[in-house]
Amino acid sequence: MGTNVSSVEATRSVLDALRHVVQVLRISARAAEMHHGISGAQLFVLHQLSDGVARSINDLAEGTFTHQSSVSVVVSRLASRRLVRRKRGGGDGRRTEVELTPVGRRMLQRAPEPAQARLIEAILALKPAQRSALLEGLSYLLRLIVGLRFV
Repeated sequence: MGTNVSSVEATRSVLDALRHVVQVLRISARAAEMHHGISGAQLFVLHQLSDGVARSINDLAEGTFTHQSSVSVVVSRLASRRLVRRKRGGGDGRRTEVELTPVGRRMLQRAPEPAQARLIEAILALKPAQRSALLEGLSYLLRLIVGLRFV
């Protein structure tokens, strides 16, 4: 957008872009729920395990760019559905690893790539300066939203 774009047009464009991002994530999550009976977050964790390598909860948290406690809850739900299994990790008996079960692998073969994976790929494809500008703008926007909510 150039400097000739009005404030109203720019605001509308920003809101439209945010709506599209939210819509893509919502549609992906709804499709996972409708077609596979799992949440978008659960599909995303299954996708992280798609290469067949067992991973720790911390590794999954890093790969999904989320907090360890959130991934742990998702893994518990997947384990209760027998889509993943937990096992003791290699040399460290304290380390628990998560891997796909055959049932989880079959489900994943039928499922589309989760929108979260595409979003992460897109963010990583940005130039460092673009990523920094996006972070700065979104962080400031969130501070204003939270601040306005309590005014």
